[in-house]
Amino acid sequence: MQFALLIYESPEAFATRNGDGADPYTGAWRAYHKALVESGTYVAGDPLEVPETGTTVRLKEGKRRVQDGPFADTKEQLGGFIIMELPSLDAALDWAARCPASSLGAVEVRPLAPQSKLRITG
Repeated sequence: MQFALLIYESPEAFATRNGDGADPYTGAWRAYHKALVESGTYVAGDPLEVPETGTTVRLKEGKRRVQDGPFADTKEQLGGFIIMELPSLDAALDWAARCPASSLGAVEVRPLAPQSKLRITG
């Protein structure tokens, strides 16, 4: 079963990406990524650029509406994602709790929906 870990980070966590990589948060991410890969559960994942680089698109009354930046105005913003192959939700929750972002932001665990993909792709 595949799960997505949606990584929500604070502005301070985003700021560490501009450093030299010697800070504890980045070190924790290196160790976490290594553990994910070595466990054989890691499928894919990537960090995202800062929220200000995002663009939100909505269709209202048949017209495209574009908004710069993230739609939600919250303390934490989506910072990245990880896709993992795991036997259960409990296993996904264990990995989420180990994620460095869980101590400074939040990690949402959500199962992927392969049935929906099949309906879309035929």
